[in-house]
Amino acid sequence: MPSGKTSYVCLPCRASYKQPHPGRYDQDRERICPRCTEPLIHVGSAFAPPRRRDVAAWRALSVLLHAGVRFHKSCCGGPGWRPRTWGEVRRRMAHARATGEPADRALLRPEL
Repeated sequence: MPSGKTSYVCLPCRASYKQPHPGRYDQDRERICPRCTEPLIHVGSAFAPPRRRDVAAWRALSVLLHAGVRFHKSCCGGPGWRPRTWGEVRRRMAHARATGEPADRALLRPEL
């Protein structure tokens, strides 16, 4: 049976690649972008990339990934709610600064 695939992202190229899940022996192997040779970020199998020309969506995605938010499937199907626009990210980061809530938890709030 073929193994499942998961998504990896290159932020400088604004590109997403589906690759096989890391196996037992290549857990520490770094995946490299075929365009710019920068390291790829493992984002999870439930990731849907924005269009390459949507700079604001990639900027929002960059904040999410640097905060440690990923897109792994949960028991109920998808990864749950994630902000898609730069405005949603900005409001949640302002909330995190004002309340002292960790950024990764504030970014996952569907409502403020």
